[in-house]
Amino acid sequence: MQRDSVLRPVERYYTAKVTEHGAVPAGVDWNSDESQELRFRQLLKIVDVSHPFSINDVGCGYGALALLVDRVGYDCTYSGFDISPAMIARARSDVGETPRRSFSDDETSLEPADYSVASGIFNVKLAAPEDEWEAYILRTLDTMDALSRRGFAFNMLTSYSDPERKRDDLFYADPGFFFDHCKRRYSRHVALLHDYGLWEFTVLVRSEPAE
Repeated sequence: MQRDSVLRPVERYYTAKVTEHGAVPAGVDWNSDESQELRFRQLLKIVDVSHPFSINDVGCGYGALALLVDRVGYDCTYSGFDISPAMIARARSDVGETPRRSFSDDETSLEPADYSVASGIFNVKLAAPEDEWEAYILRTLDTMDALSRRGFAFNMLTSYSDPERKRDDLFYADPGFFFDHCKRRYSRHVALLHDYGLWEFTVLVRSEPAE
């Protein structure tokens, strides 16, 4: 199965969500503003906010992270990418583009930034076989690493979720596997956050300092 055939049903899924609900957390399949912001706060722990920075938001949805960055006043150049053209249309209309904020559904438009983050893009696998979905995840992490000068961060549903609450259309990841993968492949400086009250975890990968 090629990447396009893995992601095409996912694109349709999220396009239906944002078409039904609009530019709100339900439009990207989250339960609430509070849980969405909690996830963003974990991801943004990768960033040194004491200096201006640039960030790629991989799977940006309707641009909620861009709104948070603006609200808290970070000095940030933001680039959002999403596989759903409908999501990007809502981001452009509801959040808006500026000289320092852009949105695109063309992955090749992403350029290297200080940081890259991904929230929720590895959760909804639908009918994709788990091994092929995991291969997609690992390829995406390679891309994020290549696009990030100072580090990247991502979150995933945890395999420690209660068995009776798991769904067949979602992917539940082993936190230890992804911590080890990032530690061995990308950097010695990796943090695993699994203590913020949701059935998921966040991994922060900081780039190796220059010798």
